[in-house]
Amino acid sequence: MAIEPPITLDEAPARALGRSDQLALWGNLGISLLLPVTATFLLAPGMSLGACLVAIVVGTVLGNVLLGLSAIPGADTGAPAMVLFRGLFGRRGSYVPTALNLLQCLGWSTFEIVIIAESADRVVGGGWRWPFVLAGGVVATLMAIRPLAVVIALRRYIVWLVIGSTIYLFVQVLRSDLPPLGHGGWNGFWPAADLVAALSVSWMPLAADYSRQSRTAADAFWGAAVGYGVSSAAFFALGVLAIAGMGGNDVIASLLGIPAGALALLVLAVDEVDEAFANIYSTAVSVQNVAPRVDRRLLAVAVGTFATVLALAVNIHEYESFLLLIGSVFVPLFAVFIVEYYLLRRRRWDVSDDAPGRWLLLLPWLGGFVTYQLVNPGSVGWWMRWWVARRDDLAITPPSWLGATISSFLVAAALTLLVGRLTTADTSDK
Repeated sequence: MAIEPPITLDEAPARALGRSDQLALWGNLGISLLLPVTATFLLAPGMSLGACLVAIVVGTVLGNVLLGLSAIPGADTGAPAMVLFRGLFGRRGSYVPTALNLLQCLGWSTFEIVIIAESADRVVGGGWRWPFVLAGGVVATLMAIRPLAVVIALRRYIVWLVIGSTIYLFVQVLRSDLPPLGHGGWNGFWPAADLVAALSVSWMPLAADYSRQSRTAADAFWGAAVGYGVSSAAFFALGVLAIAGMGGNDVIASLLGIPAGALALLVLAVDEVDEAFANIYSTAVSVQNVAPRVDRRLLAVAVGTFATVLALAVNIHEYESFLLLIGSVFVPLFAVFIVEYYLLRRRRWDVSDDAPGRWLLLLPWLGGFVTYQLVNPGSVGWWMRWWVARRDDLAITPPSWLGATISSFLVAAALTLLVGRLTTADTSDK
């Protein structure tokens, strides 16, 4: 019988995943039909294809170094992601990011099930959305019950089918009428790089949930950083090349027009289930930060069932803007965490029930969050209008090249260093 993660938070992690397992897991998580679709926002008007591809590389490096750094603490401590925040705010204080992560993971679980169903429905010609929703939800939930068995299956079997389908799509897209790489300018370079980095950073609140099963910290870092980095960059590039070579903004329709493109996309739609599984599993593990003795398998079944019902009953596309808004909370939060964990605490971290809450660290978190909203207030109507008004009050006009993800991370990191030094100085004076 395969070794699986502990049933409750009180049990030690299995430590069963090597580097190849982590690479397979994160590589598959980076293979998502969301990324080629998101690529439609990367090519700014007048931007050259070469500049866009370089932006993908730069954003991938920035985002995935941070993703890898967020994976190491899980391997170091054996604690899942939300439990790690006890080292910042204490046990009860960690419930705040936990609640936000529950909303985020449940929403993305539902969204991924919808993406699976709608993509598969388009491949087969329409009329089968609800059976695909049920199938996607059931399979993702079963995967979340036995996640380590899923990782091993990904490494041994699924990854090769996905790689074959991806290579085929790339060959066909590269044969299209692509413009010269240098045709155009570099306008929109940094916003494009920021968006690519943001997709990698969005996985940071989940990273330790899987890296805690890793045999070593190095395996956790390279598995997350390289696995997700290579595959996500490839799928961003696939979307950009399809747009540039085939025209139009409907990437899925363009890929469906390729000979045997429907079969290749069907393979990728099936592989999309692992994103739903990852979010369902992380939702269950996040609940255990509050209820550590509840069986994660029962939690996974409850979460998977709820996400499937939502996918059937709710237009989750209308909730996407709220999901992105919730995600913006975690960019500066992980800046605070990374600076504290690596630079100030030197990887000595308290995740016990008695971990002290250090409330001054709310200030850099808040500072980074405000920076993010001033640069990019999102698309939720009332929220966006409020932040645009505050931007006008402060006479701030963010330059077009400034990205919200990178800027908010840097502001929160710098403020964390400042708070850390002031706290150290106060302690030494006493």
